[in-house]
Amino acid sequence: AQRFLDTAKCDRFEALYVLALTTGMRRGELLGLRWRDVDLEREFLQVQHSLQCIQGSGPQLVEPKTRRSRRRIKLASMAVEALRQHRVRQAEERLRLGPAWADQDLVFPNKLGRPQEAPNLLRDSFKPLVQKAEVPTIRFHDLRHTAATLLLSRGVHPKVVSELLGHSSIGLTLDTYSHVLPDLQASAAAAMDSAFGVG
Repeated sequence: AQRFLDTAKCDRFEALYVLALTTGMRRGELLGLRWRDVDLEREFLQVQHSLQCIQGSGPQLVEPKTRRSRRRIKLASMAVEALRQHRVRQAEERLRLGPAWADQDLVFPNKLGRPQEAPNLLRDSFKPLVQKAEVPTIRFHDLRHTAATLLLSRGVHPKVVSELLGHSSIGLTLDTYSHVLPDLQASAAAAMDSAFGVG
């Protein structure tokens, strides 16, 4: 994850990748994120929409499918800083393009301010970065899995991780990330030993 982010430095979508790895947001949620839903002062964002490709009408902002998918996410300081830098670069892009920029308030639009289509993001940015970083071949969705795995392996409560990911239930989170649970059980056993003064 660190090597991938180091390689993504100065990429047009660097902040998107930082958010993906620190929040576990879905690709559509990231591409549908609007500046009005981001509060950099209070360091949080609201997931209100997802960008979906609707056949016959192209990319559209749609409301999340479930109540839990619509959520408020506290941002890590590295995500806040990445978004601040991204906003400055985006303002420069807008100035250069002038009236050609189609302002739709998107945090991660294409080079003209319109919705960034996922296949283009994958082809032009994500896949070349994966190759350049010399990390195992991964899907964009694996950034979400990495975020969850990092949090769980560092002792963040599964309920918190479930809410962050917008899962419909904690059971889904526990089932999906069961590979992390043996380490959590080892931590639990060590905590019990500590509580009873053993070891």
